[in-house]
Amino acid sequence: MDEELSRLVKMAVSQINAGMVILDANHNIVLWNRFMQIHSGVSEGEIKGKNLFEQFPELKGTGLKKKIQSVFLLKNHAFTSWEYRPHLFQFANPHSVIGDDKWMQQDCTFSPMIDETGAVTHVCLSVFDSTNTAVYQKKLLRASGSLMKQRNKLAEINTKLEEAQNQLLQSEKMAAVGQLAAGVAHEINNPVGYVNSNVSALEGYINELLQILSAYETCEPALDQNNELIEALTQAKKSVDLDYLREDLGDLLKESKEGLDRVKKIVQDLKDFSHVDESEWQHADLHKGLDSTLNVVNNEIKYKAEVIKNYGKIPEIKCLSSQINQVFMNLLVNAAHAIETRGTITISTGAKDHGVWIEVEDTGSGISQEKLPRIFEPFFTTKPVGSGTGLGLSLSYNIIQKHKGTISVESEPNKGTKFHIWLPIDIESDDNSDANVA
Repeated sequence: MDEELSRLVKMAVSQINAGMVILDANHNIVLWNRFMQIHSGVSEGEIKGKNLFEQFPELKGTGLKKKIQSVFLLKNHAFTSWEYRPHLFQFANPHSVIGDDKWMQQDCTFSPMIDETGAVTHVCLSVFDSTNTAVYQKKLLRASGSLMKQRNKLAEINTKLEEAQNQLLQSEKMAAVGQLAAGVAHEINNPVGYVNSNVSALEGYINELLQILSAYETCEPALDQNNELIEALTQAKKSVDLDYLREDLGDLLKESKEGLDRVKKIVQDLKDFSHVDESEWQHADLHKGLDSTLNVVNNEIKYKAEVIKNYGKIPEIKCLSSQINQVFMNLLVNAAHAIETRGTITISTGAKDHGVWIEVEDTGSGISQEKLPRIFEPFFTTKPVGSGTGLGLSLSYNIIQKHKGTISVESEPNKGTKFHIWLPIDIESDDNSDANVA
């Protein structure tokens, strides 16, 4: 019965679909079953009694030797809690089988073989083919990596879409402001026109009446015989203070005409700023655009800063005037907001490299160096929470890019900020057919 059982055990060890290797303390091979013969190409007769690591030098750098030695170092007391359980060391190693394109993934389990005294005499290596599992794992990792890349790409696309949507919304808001400004300018222009006309006519009428009054005054000496009439005229002149009336009427008419001229100028600046009627690319005077923008945002600036203009000689450039004016407005308002009490905003212009440059410099709080690289990012703002959308400079950057120009910034905390814009004098017509900011 014992011989039969021994025969069956040997047969099972030989036929089992797993590798079985028994090593002695010197790492010499005592058992090398059929699975190992097939996958190594070496028969048991060829390898039995030989050192495992001398026969397979590629195993020396895998950590296998240390794991085997750790089993031999186990003491008797180490087996009390797991006498009938294998000592598990997971070991995986790609191993070439037939060709360079084929490999086997091995999972090895290390089991101590103990004699009657409790000493470890041999170590049994059970080698399992986990190639399919490893292949599936690799495929799963690749698929997971691909999905992660797609998810990241989708997240990036969503972020860009959100940025584009918000920039478009901001652009539409600015366009609506321009439409509103143009509408208000048109509505104001009509009453201002006839009031101005009426004041001019009134001035003429008053001058004529004063001439008639002067003529009547020349006739006063002829009324010497009628003392009562002279006394009545004298009292009437005193009651209205005729001399003051003559002087003040002129001043009132002059101030009224100046006020009307200012209103007309504001209306014209609103129209120039919005350029609603100019949806096509046209040659424009940037100095005129700067001046009209300054008048539109005057209420934001006049209490905070003195504006210094260092205008150079520049040619007209081909552009969308309303969008360039939006850039000027963003820079000027930001400059005013950066000044806490009172400061200066300097606007400089000039011509360079077949284009024109504009600089807007303030004496405000400045921007820290770590924030400067992000200044043109959508939604990034240095203003307090709730004080800005973070889209003004991003939109300005896109407008300048669309005009094939450049915009840069220099800043130092507590010393101020300077924005530098360069725009080409002319750009190709196929690049400027679309009037909308993306």
